[in-house]
Amino acid sequence: MTQSTESEAAIGADTEFGADEPDGANGTSGDGAGTDAAAPFAFLGLMKGQSELMFALGIVAILIALIMPLPRWLMDFSLAVSITVSVMILMTSLFIKRPLEFNAFPTVLLIATMLRLSLNMASTRLILSNGHEGTDAAGGVIEAFGYFVMGGNYVIGVIVFAILVIVNFVVITKGSGRIAEVAARFSLDAMPGKQMAIDADLSAGLIGEEEAKVRRSTLEDESSFFGAMDGAAKFVRGDAVAGLLITLINVIGGMIIGIMQQDMTAADAAASYTILTVGDGLVSQIPALIISTAAGLLVSKAGVSGSANKVVFQQLSSYPQALGVSSFLMFGMALLPGIPIIPFALIGLGTAGLAFKVKTYADAQEVMTEQIKAAEDEEEVPLEEPIAATLAMDQVRLELGYGLLNLIKDDSHFRLTEQIKALRRQLASELGFVMPSVRILDNMQLAQNSYVVRIKEIVAGEGELHPEMLLVMDPRGDNLPLKGEMTIEPTFGLPAMWVDEGQREEALFRGFTVVDPATVVTTHLTEIIKDNTPELLSYAETQKLLDDLPADHQKLVQDIVPAQISVSAIQRVLQSLLRERVSIRDLPTILEGIAEATAYTQNVAMVAEHVRGRLALQICNANATHAGYVPILSMSPEWEEKFADSLVALEGGDKQLAMAPSLLQQFIEKVRVEFEHQAQAGEMPVLLTSPTTRPFVRSIIERFRPATVVLSQNEIHSQARIRTLGSI
Repeated sequence: MTQSTESEAAIGADTEFGADEPDGANGTSGDGAGTDAAAPFAFLGLMKGQSELMFALGIVAILIALIMPLPRWLMDFSLAVSITVSVMILMTSLFIKRPLEFNAFPTVLLIATMLRLSLNMASTRLILSNGHEGTDAAGGVIEAFGYFVMGGNYVIGVIVFAILVIVNFVVITKGSGRIAEVAARFSLDAMPGKQMAIDADLSAGLIGEEEAKVRRSTLEDESSFFGAMDGAAKFVRGDAVAGLLITLINVIGGMIIGIMQQDMTAADAAASYTILTVGDGLVSQIPALIISTAAGLLVSKAGVSGSANKVVFQQLSSYPQALGVSSFLMFGMALLPGIPIIPFALIGLGTAGLAFKVKTYADAQEVMTEQIKAAEDEEEVPLEEPIAATLAMDQVRLELGYGLLNLIKDDSHFRLTEQIKALRRQLASELGFVMPSVRILDNMQLAQNSYVVRIKEIVAGEGELHPEMLLVMDPRGDNLPLKGEMTIEPTFGLPAMWVDEGQREEALFRGFTVVDPATVVTTHLTEIIKDNTPELLSYAETQKLLDDLPADHQKLVQDIVPAQISVSAIQRVLQSLLRERVSIRDLPTILEGIAEATAYTQNVAMVAEHVRGRLALQICNANATHAGYVPILSMSPEWEEKFADSLVALEGGDKQLAMAPSLLQQFIEKVRVEFEHQAQAGEMPVLLTSPTTRPFVRSIIERFRPATVVLSQNEIHSQARIRTLGSI
């Protein structure tokens, strides 16, 4: 019995490897959790139904504010909007569960930065133009910040403003930028490994194609997001520098204007213009500080799932020992000389109570978990694996030696799983047969570079590969003048040679056929599947083919099944066609032929022959040469008569061939000689016989020339061009 490790890959019936990834609607992330860039302004679209137009007008308004002066009331309103937007961004960053849910942050950050800079320009214009009129020259908001935050003392205001700039520029912005830079670099470095992990899960059947597409899309979105955040951090950094420079320019320019143009004293000019300028700087830097904090929260959330409050409180409260040590430290601090006892003692009591509560809750949860587990262990009766589980078998299985595992891990387009996917599509197109899933296992009992193909657990083919080399064959059958290792091609048994990759160009130049190891396996698997399609077409697959017919043809199915024929009989007819590699893709025509034949016979062989007649044009087209004609070798009247005389009728209408062995041997020899003669002439003819004897002639020829096509006169369509090359 084949022993296999757990590293295996299953290619499902509808699996497609390397398919494109779907994006979320309207620019959302692949997991559907993304946010449209215009979502913060979506309420405008509810009023007008033109959110895109309103969004564009908002951007234009920001640009206009850089040039045109604003009245004081509009300045106050705009500053309120700036503060509101910054708080909204911070709250969104707090409550999202994953960074990709706010993947529009770089765009929003750019817009918010442009809004603040435009308001800086507008306030600068008001301050320099009307600063001599008093502290309300630039509006009530700036005046309020100037008096409330600074207490009317411009020295305090300058110090507070400088501290805000240092906190924003040196601490938050610098740290956020560094985190974004590292996250972007690590995200790009980890992308190939993550993509390989997705492909491996898909190959193993652990995930479906849709989930793989979503994962790939999410991976791309993460890389793009952290790359954009790396650049967005420069917006915040530049905004802090611009705010500092604008403040210095306003103070110096305001004092020059006040002293030289408005005849103010140096003290009055310094007091008036400094209060206005620093108030303006505070109004700008506080939203900038809020948005910088939001950016830091967003980029530091990588690898953490859940809203910030839940994650922080859950993780901080998960270790009561940490709370206990903190409480002990607070009590120790309270006992130090000169330290206020009340604040530290209260905090120590609070952390001690929280530590006790968390420890009690954790112990209760642990006891409950143990009780539940014990109860489950008592109730659970160990059951042996059902014997029926050992009866399950793989329809198609490919076993690889450990030296060939790179064939399914290769990142190139020659990867084995990709070629098997293409093979399944090819067979569906050529034969109308949906190839079963192929299970790929590594079998440690095989030789290092060997592989085995099993159909229903039975060995159907095997071979040996050199994974780092190429297989070269000469279509003419001549010797190969290359350096390599001679071998036999496993699919058709042709002489071949394994050569190094460096000899590819020379082999192609000489007109040789060059294939890689994955293609050798795929070709072998293709022929094995084609030879075993009748065995693989089960009752369930037949029923699925009938169920998948378009609604226009379901009435035909209902009329003939089961009134005229059973599903199992349809299965046998389809198997008969596939046995001779006749495509069953045109299933409606096949069902029409079955409906016609069952009106006068229930013999499956006769029904199949009638269906072949209905598929005459398809069969002729499949066997036509590149020149468009069907090459034919016909059976002579003498042999037709001998076969007809050898047919014996049985009960139930069946017939049996009872020809003398000597005649059979003579017939086989004549067929072999004539077909080899035509092959030397470059022709691959079909053998033409009468409808009555065709099944029996085919049953004989398939034993020594299985690839030879045998047709009856009923299968030569009137539109087909034929060329008779000889007779048997």
